[in-house]
Amino acid sequence: MAEIRANLVHLGSCMWADPPGRLVCEDAEWQAITERMAAKGYNMILVDLGEGVRYESHPELAAKGAWSVGKLRGELARLRGLGLEPIPKMNFSTAHDIWLGEYHRMVSTPEYYRVCADLIREAAALFDKPRFFHIGYDEEDIWNHIGHAYVALRQGELWWHDLDWFVKTVEKAGMRAWMWSDRIWEHRDEFLKRMPRSVVQSNWYYDDAFDSRAFRWPRVMNYIDLDKAGFDQIPTCSNYVTDVNTAGTVDFCRKNLLRDRLLGFLQSSWRMTTASNRKKNFDAIDQLAAAETGT
Repeated sequence: MAEIRANLVHLGSCMWADPPGRLVCEDAEWQAITERMAAKGYNMILVDLGEGVRYESHPELAAKGAWSVGKLRGELARLRGLGLEPIPKMNFSTAHDIWLGEYHRMVSTPEYYRVCADLIREAAALFDKPRFFHIGYDEEDIWNHIGHAYVALRQGELWWHDLDWFVKTVEKAGMRAWMWSDRIWEHRDEFLKRMPRSVVQSNWYYDDAFDSRAFRWPRVMNYIDLDKAGFDQIPTCSNYVTDVNTAGTVDFCRKNLLRDRLLGFLQSSWRMTTASNRKKNFDAIDQLAAAETGT
């Protein structure tokens, strides 16, 4: 199977603050970004769904202007026609789950599990049982809750219980779980021991240093830790901090990771899908394409 060249595109955006009231994603910009991806040789799009869809199972989560399931199905067909494999993403980290509305305040309760299972099953059906389902699960720590009106943190065994529940629920729906790997930064030994090897890992490091300075950063060396422990990886690069991170990430991972477990790369500008962000979004797309081809 071809190596993955993926880009994260935001349909929903309510992962960091209270709902904006209306959908932020602009249709014209969505089309421009996806066409740019196709032109630059991408073969996968990771769709951050959030509040951007009026789910049939839970329409109460939709922002004003959210896409209907019919519109989403039409777009998924168009994306496949462009050669882009669409993959759903719903972030279930308590730091980034404000899109869940009232259920954001019901974490780890029977109602929470019921709603999350409904959404995972619906996404699986909408995307026609895709290969992967990205569960997010990043930055669930106190530092990423500063400024939140409501704070919920899973720690210790509860964090692992819910992680295992999400992985099994995704697998039961016919997909493979995919997640951000930053939990390993502070819990390396436990992470490597307890994380199911079936879960695809996307570690991330967005700075510019990949020489001896970088080796003092656990997050860079964690790429190698994950590789040695037998995890499949899709390393994440970004132009959010610097324009040289993407080339550095690709070069470092190609030199240090086994090819059989390096499934490809994921680009993430962390900019919303709006005309005001076009330059950053296009630059991100172009940077990974250039890093992959060496041009």
